[in-house]
Amino acid sequence: MITMNIGVLVSGRGSNLQSIIDNIENGYIQNARIVVVISDNKDAYALQRAKNHGIEAIFADPTKFQSRDEYDRYLMKLLSDRNVELVLLAGYMRVLGSEFVKTYKNRIMNIHPALLPSFRGLHAQRQALEYGVKVAGCTVHFVDEEVDHGPIILQRCVYVKEDDTEETLSARILEQEHEIFP
Repeated sequence: MITMNIGVLVSGRGSNLQSIIDNIENGYIQNARIVVVISDNKDAYALQRAKNHGIEAIFADPTKFQSRDEYDRYLMKLLSDRNVELVLLAGYMRVLGSEFVKTYKNRIMNIHPALLPSFRGLHAQRQALEYGVKVAGCTVHFVDEEVDHGPIILQRCVYVKEDDTEETLSARILEQEHEIFP
């Protein structure tokens, strides 16, 4: 049975990473394994989550590189050396450069806390609340050279409540992210 090697790029606590790990371990995701988790943040709890499950965890310090392209080439080498076939962005807060995106064309997936193409970029939930939408949600999509753009794979809606704050809406959307990203 052929197993797909997955590499996950993270920046924070890694709750979406944990959801993916759990779904591999419980058999929902079959014929795939996470071979490496890479973070641009040395304090990212996602690195500990990876270690807790025997997955290689690497802090790749972006300040050690002269440019984004140089940093991206380093990431690509780390992924290539581990025969990564699919790259998942699970709360990764850096924009990938053109060379990276072209190298992994149609093999980079991202989860974004909005119903794309609306509310791209940071603070999507705040943008949704400020705009006054009645429905928000999250999107899994393939990454292209634009930020929070590319072919949509799956979306999930969340109704916006009258008394929602950015935090309460974010929490409900995150629950949906944990279901649709795996």
